Amino acid sequence: MKLRKLEMILEQVAGFSHPKPEREQYQTPAPLAARLLYTAFLAGDITGLRVLELGSGTGILGIGAALLGAGEVIGVEIDQEATRIAEENAEKLGVSISFIGADLADPGTWSLVPEADTVIMNPPFGAQVEHADRPFIDLALARAEVVYGIFNAGSEQFIRQYIADRAEIVGVITAEFSIPRTFFFHTEDKRDIPVEILVIKRKA
Repeated sequence: MKLRKLEMILEQVAGFSHPKPEREQYQTPAPLAARLLYTAFLAGDITGLRVLELGSGTGILGIGAALLGAGEVIGVEIDQEATRIAEENAEKLGVSISFIGADLADPGTWSLVPEADTVIMNPPFGAQVEHADRPFIDLALARAEVVYGIFNAGSEQFIRQYIADRAEIVGVITAEFSIPRTFFFHTEDKRDIPVEILVIKRKA
């Protein structure tokens, strides 16, 4: 499947019905999702493998991984309504994904999450809860050797230091995250936020 075709299919994925600001529930834009997924696909980190999507939301990354030939896709999400929408999205697009309900901010639930070959994720940027992305990074590195994640621009150096004894950043792709007016505190119809797609590999 070509990148543009993947992007067009992912445009059909429905977003959150009642997004929660404290969880930073913004739908990952299809062009950004497709770019992350295609990077992983070309690197051999999708096809035939078990792929884990942390904070799966309405499923756009997991669905894309399934479309690119992942052997198994598992989404992990605390919000049951978001998971219901993700299941509907997966059915509509003809892919199979299993979901686990877990609060990634609570390490007591991490035992529910299995190991995988690859983790894909768009964790919270920490705009509402400081360092909200740290549990995602920690669990991702505990469960897979390679991680593809979307982070706020400028996060690379902090993350590089945070994971220094466990993993290394082997790829950085600059991109934009288009956020439409969603919550009461938004003052613009749309804002393009600079982000980084980081490719992280666990050390042996």
